[in-house]
Amino acid sequence: MAVGNNNDIEKKLWDAADEMRANSKLKSSEFSVPVLGLIFLRYADFKFTTAEDKLRGKETGRRQIGRNDYHALGVLYLPEKARFKTLLSLPEGENIGAAINDAMKAIETDNPDLKDILPKTYNRLDNSTLIA
Repeated sequence: MAVGNNNDIEKKLWDAADEMRANSKLKSSEFSVPVLGLIFLRYADFKFTTAEDKLRGKETGRRQIGRNDYHALGVLYLPEKARFKTLLSLPEGENIGAAINDAMKAIETDNPDLKDILPKTYNRLDNSTLIA
């Protein structure tokens, strides 16, 4: 990764932190949980999509690709409501915090090792903060 890219990422992260500091009800010490949760979700989605591409075409008439196929590849299974593209395509006015909470719950349901681990407090953030 080029140095310029690292500087761009760092600037985006600082800008996001400034946005949260200015527009959320969270204290600076509370930022890490929702931010790291969203980074986790984006990373899990990337790994899921990569595995989905690898598994595409391996279905047969009798056997459908499912959760266990993703787990066999060492990837968390993401139900449709927990996929990043689904969250990004929510209609304007939708409660984004509630949708992210539901996504985290759905991930825990399909990946029992994560039960009660993922953050589910996104309803504390305004839509405008989550969109920015």
